[in-house]
Amino acid sequence: MNKRGLGRGLDALIPGDEPSHENSVEIGVEQIVANRFQPRKEFDTDKLTELAESIRTYGILQPLLVRKSGDRYELVAGERRWRAAKLAGLHSVPIVLRDYTDAEMTAIALVENLQRENLNPIEEAFAYRRLMDEFGYAQDDVARKVGKSRSLIANTVRLLNLPEKIREYVSRGTMSPGQARPLLVLPSPELQNEAAEKIINETLTARDAEDLSKKIMKRRSPSKSQKVSSPTIMNEVEERVT
Repeated sequence: MNKRGLGRGLDALIPGDEPSHENSVEIGVEQIVANRFQPRKEFDTDKLTELAESIRTYGILQPLLVRKSGDRYELVAGERRWRAAKLAGLHSVPIVLRDYTDAEMTAIALVENLQRENLNPIEEAFAYRRLMDEFGYAQDDVARKVGKSRSLIANTVRLLNLPEKIREYVSRGTMSPGQARPLLVLPSPELQNEAAEKIINETLTARDAEDLSKKIMKRRSPSKSQKVSSPTIMNEVEERVT
């Protein structure tokens, strides 16, 4: 009999049947603690409210996956459902108990979030890097497990090389990954930050951001026959992209 996994690759990390109500039990919501390895740092309040309304109407359609932790239960997968259930006023939730190591539940939490697109681009980048650094996955392995291309994995992880300020812009949606990625070619954090401000203030597109970065690099690399003073950072980003 075929078994339908939780998602592309997630079933490879969760041995056995997919958590279902057939093998679940009910426990109090207060007996559950959050996953300390959860890669998500932000939970959208509006989406949680929508999910809470759905839970009030239809209940929790898929049990939470947990492991025993002392006299309580630690979430492995399903933190949004758990938070929304509390918001909906539920006193108990269905759970499936499994025995996982820290490494296994870290990988499961990362892959679940990546597959369900619950992470912002920077959280996603950190998740990919953790899968590679902590579990020894190659980029090809990560791509197969989350069902995305190797080039997308590589380009997303590259965002972590940007200054913290720009990573925050991308996390909040102030800049898109496409707007931020061209800044990686610029040689200093100061220049990257100045260019980012220009992109945001002038609402430049991702293509404009590429043109801006190319112009800055071209102006920083005069021909050997030219003898010009080095431009300041502000001068390098003054020219508007047309």
